[in-house]
Amino acid sequence: MEHVRAIELNGFGGPEVMALTDAPDPVPGHGEVLVEVAAAGVNRADLMQRQGLYPPPPGASELMGLEVSGVIAELGDGVSDWRVGDRVCGLLAGGGYAEKAVVPAAQLLPVPEGLDLGAAAGLPEVAATVWSNLVMTAGLRSGQLLLVHGGGGGIGTHAIQVARELGARVAVTAGSADKLRRCAELGADVLINYREDDFVATVRAEGSGADVILDNMGAAYLARNVDALADFGHLVVIGMQGGVNGELNIGALLRKWGTVHATNVRSRPATGHGSKAEIIAEVRRHLWPLVADGSVVPVIHAEVPLAEAAEAHRLMDSGDVFGKVVLRVQEL
Repeated sequence: MEHVRAIELNGFGGPEVMALTDAPDPVPGHGEVLVEVAAAGVNRADLMQRQGLYPPPPGASELMGLEVSGVIAELGDGVSDWRVGDRVCGLLAGGGYAEKAVVPAAQLLPVPEGLDLGAAAGLPEVAATVWSNLVMTAGLRSGQLLLVHGGGGGIGTHAIQVARELGARVAVTAGSADKLRRCAELGADVLINYREDDFVATVRAEGSGADVILDNMGAAYLARNVDALADFGHLVVIGMQGGVNGELNIGALLRKWGTVHATNVRSRPATGHGSKAEIIAEVRRHLWPLVADGSVVPVIHAEVPLAEAAEAHRLMDSGDVFGKVVLRVQEL
């Protein structure tokens, strides 16, 4: 059996449990392709999996890595829309931290001409998360106010650009003046230092409140997010960095005719309503032209060699990241 270099976990815990080793060469099944991986995005879900808090879905690879870029090396049965040699990036439920990865064909995107494969690895997860939540779930449109918590993260930096292109105004929270300055350069209109400012008061001073809130904190911000919502507003919770159990004031939500959504991408079905395939199709149709013409760009903080994946996780753990961290697996 052939093998590929991959990062595996020797137990759960800090970055020290990660090790470069040989793993079995993956084989594409029906409707899948084998990608020779150039780079893999590092996501907070990977950090949680490393800590034993976020196991892969049943049937998925035990390896970390939810997005890759590279070149198609082999087509599985039933794949007709792609060719060997195509430059692609895509979503997967696991297995990205390796020299080869199997990706469902319906979860692939073409890498636009001129875009480096390393940068492309930082796009699929944020593009799918932002478009599915802001547009497909919350219906963000021109003239509305979006509040993004964690504006300096991978999702935040992408959300700022997408909302700007949709004609929405954007408020962001971040923990330093430098991150807020860089958010403004991407198009953020209202800058909130969460260490110093009350985001509820700041957002409500902009008018009636936020029409859409994209929240990565969960429980810790639940009550204040509801306070910050405008009438008919949508709170979309996509993370639990501030805990999982919070108290919701139903009365406050009722008075605003508000809606709370809680979503993720990884555990969605592969096909059908609300699936990854549906999201990727919408991303390709509506968002990918903005990526292709440079209106929306991947924001990459650092590229780290695969063998130093533990250092990439330490960097993510530090919080000193603006945009995405990607693992450079090999030059293609």
